[in-house]
Amino acid sequence: MSGESATASGAGARPTGVARAWAELLRLPALFTVPGDALAGAAAVAAAPNSRTLLAIGSSLCLYEAGMALNDWADRDEDAAERPHRPLPSGRVHPAAALSAACALTAAGLALAARAGRPALTVAAPLAATVWAYDLALKRTPVGPVAMAAARGLDLLLGAAASTGHPRRALPSAALLATHTLAVTTVSRRETTGGSTLAPLTALATTALLMRRLARRATPTTGWSLGARGHRLAAESARPARSGILRVARPTLPGRNRPGPPGAAVRVGSPGDRSALSLPGRAAAESFSPLQPSAQPQALLAGVPRLALGAAYAATAARPYLHAALNPSPPLTQRAVGGGIRAMIPLQAALAARAGAGATALLVAALAPLGRRFARTVSIT
Repeated sequence: MSGESATASGAGARPTGVARAWAELLRLPALFTVPGDALAGAAAVAAAPNSRTLLAIGSSLCLYEAGMALNDWADRDEDAAERPHRPLPSGRVHPAAALSAACALTAAGLALAARAGRPALTVAAPLAATVWAYDLALKRTPVGPVAMAAARGLDLLLGAAASTGHPRRALPSAALLATHTLAVTTVSRRETTGGSTLAPLTALATTALLMRRLARRATPTTGWSLGARGHRLAAESARPARSGILRVARPTLPGRNRPGPPGAAVRVGSPGDRSALSLPGRAAAESFSPLQPSAQPQALLAGVPRLALGAAYAATAARPYLHAALNPSPPLTQRAVGGGIRAMIPLQAALAARAGAGATALLVAALAPLGRRFARTVSIT
């Protein structure tokens, strides 16, 4: 929404109902960027979405909207001067109602997290504290963007904690999402005044780096697939031979048609050496079979959604960032912020696909058109 059209609506050029005022206060289109946090968190810990994941999504939605209401309550004096069309300064929503909504939504979010289990509540509590600290104290400080990035990262960990109780494996995905959030929040600090070229340029570079990370598989594979035992045995067989001794995984004992104990030593050229033991790697491959051919074509096909979603993320965020860098005016800076927020959805979907959860990735990606539809009538920023 441009400043001119927004001011006109706030001045009463067209009637606005209570429902629309609350939709603007809570930034309804941005709501669709929230469920993907918990879903990407569940995917990162290799868990299919379950009932606890749904509780985590509900908790995330409540805490996110609590932050939106609290944000406008804390900024009501500033918005009266810079954005008088916002629901509070225009008088369409009373400040006390916004603060009460923030408190109620926070309580609801924590209650839903508690229903999901103690690990989820352990993450939701600092998430709620970060949201309130950002809106009331940290927003205009140098650590403001860091606090907002931490909130998004914690939101992803909330989904992981609720789904399995062990969110540590989701830390890399949370770090990528937090990095994107840090860039968007840094740009948003100048959305009403403009004039900053460095912030959108930095966000553009961040998008390129994240795209590169998304292009990599979470678990690299090659043309062969090694099981845990195969990795261990291959490592043993690859150790350098000393004094003519070659250590193999399971040598064949002389005169017997059965393998000896693992790690037994066989002298090269002895009866136990079955002619293939001249090279450590070859010996490992022929004395046991931990290497199984993997379906490389299938692996390549599985990477297509990840790459496509990563490209969608870059396309959604990069173009408005570039425009804001070339012309850092308030309208283009606001568009850059909106693009960064909308890019959350393909980023979350790409993170899920990167973790191997293709169905979850498609489910998250399906939220993008819904967000765009609502953004036509209600501003996302």
